[in-house]
Amino acid sequence: MPLSSPDVPADSLVDIDNVTFSYDRRTILKGISLKIPKGKVVAIMGGSGCGKTTLLRLIGGQIKPSKGEVRVAGRVVHELDSDGLYHLRRKMGMLFQFGALFTDMSVFDNVAFQMREHTELPESMIRDLVLMKLNAVGLRGAAKLMPSELSGGMARRVALARAIALDPVLMLYDEPFAGLDPISLGVIGKLIRDLNDALGATSIMVTHSVQESLRIVDYVYFVSEGKIVAEGTPAEITASAEPYVHQFVDGLPDGPVPFQYPAKPYTDELMGVRRA
Repeated sequence: MPLSSPDVPADSLVDIDNVTFSYDRRTILKGISLKIPKGKVVAIMGGSGCGKTTLLRLIGGQIKPSKGEVRVAGRVVHELDSDGLYHLRRKMGMLFQFGALFTDMSVFDNVAFQMREHTELPESMIRDLVLMKLNAVGLRGAAKLMPSELSGGMARRVALARAIALDPVLMLYDEPFAGLDPISLGVIGKLIRDLNDALGATSIMVTHSVQESLRIVDYVYFVSEGKIVAEGTPAEITASAEPYVHQFVDGLPDGPVPFQYPAKPYTDELMGVRRA
């Protein structure tokens, strides 16, 4: 069954249409809509707890929306049966926030894992493909190392090699720059852009790293309180006068997103004042 469908718009791979999602009584996403064009790198930004990672989980079919539709390649993800979802996920790659490597497997075996699980390729071909993926992230020489022997940046690059092992059509990145030093951050950013273009893939990146992301993405969505509050190209975002965007891009403590959790006046609390 091919991933593409005659119903898929020529320029869109992921379409989130008026989606609402709640955990019990707490609403995370409120009628959110966005489109991810084919072949592009798109960032989803916003404060902690605003629903960014929830969007990735909806796209991957881990959870189902309360309302609305999530379509990937023209298919409504939450309507797929287990076989359909399994097939769709084989065309996705996922880079988890902290790599999530298998700690008891070597670098080589981590990257080979999906090939051994999901294909019937001979071991000789798997070897060549693994070395190719590791070479793409600059770590072919680390094939025999264990995850405990890697730095944080190296582990993230191995995880990226594993994520692209089956040449995915769609790449999902959950905070790919978290905890990286400036050199590793720059390397990972360039790899995300270069690999997306080389594979002809589409990438969705959830991130707080504004400046690094604006250097490599094609489009940005800003999420706040479960809604899209701003969107645009990196140039449009940089020039935006929207208060939320200005606060987030410049890292300002004062703005639409409060630094202080709601509380009664500080002086009242210190003095023990009770107000009606």
